[in-house]
Amino acid sequence: MRIGAHPSNLHLTLAQHWPGAFSALDARFVSYAEGRDTGRQLAEDQIDVGGTGSTPPILSQVAGLDVLYVAASAPRPANGGILVAKRSAINSVKDLAGKKIALLDGSFHTYLLARVLEDEGLSLKDVERVERAPVPSRDALIAGKVDAWVAMAPLLGQTIADGGARLLVPCGATIPNRSVFWTLGRRKLAPETIDAFVTELGRIGAEIAADPDRAAQILAGLKLGGVDVGTWRKAVKERDWSIVPADKTIIAEQQDEADTLFRHGDIPQRLELSAAMRSPSASAA
Repeated sequence: MRIGAHPSNLHLTLAQHWPGAFSALDARFVSYAEGRDTGRQLAEDQIDVGGTGSTPPILSQVAGLDVLYVAASAPRPANGGILVAKRSAINSVKDLAGKKIALLDGSFHTYLLARVLEDEGLSLKDVERVERAPVPSRDALIAGKVDAWVAMAPLLGQTIADGGARLLVPCGATIPNRSVFWTLGRRKLAPETIDAFVTELGRIGAEIAADPDRAAQILAGLKLGGVDVGTWRKAVKERDWSIVPADKTIIAEQQDEADTLFRHGDIPQRLELSAAMRSPSASAA
């Protein structure tokens, strides 16, 4: 099994460096730069399965790929939020109208921003989205080149702690903010292989939760965003590392997101995601 790994999916990034991970599956990790490239990696037969935020598989389905969800993380209410500069005049979501917002567009950042704006009667068309990676986004916010930043842990907490920004709105329960693990139907993974993958994700997650110091040392050693080991340790401890198989709840959440992106004009047609769930017989195999 070829497992895609990129820096934004911490579960698979840690698994790539975790002793004994996926050994029973004779797995090989394939590294690439970011989660939004997962659909292409799958379509070009570079990987068999990958993990991302909730948005990339939806956009891959828009592009015509036969997405199949296999698992998901627990919700992560503390893993995202919208930051503004410490002395910004922006004090409410309504104040974001007409403003420049840095984010990784096409990631869960887009969905979080859409839902936050929608709750205040605004839409994605009411703001200017500025595509930037996390560290350049932080730097642009502090330098006054953008007005807000859709951030994620651990840079979110570190930037607030350093005094460079304040939290305008947390992710909280606005969106589930799960990691999702998915493949394509055309990869034709056997049900027992998928089940073994999901079980191993859960086992590794439990080990990470039980040994946050080891996980933090691994992540700090990878020099992801220049985050220190103490900040990583805090982020690891705050995260729920449990894994659930993709079921009707996960598909319903993904459907809600697809419907939201359609309302905002970010995808051209309404998607039907029911076919993207494994059959009950396969899940129970």
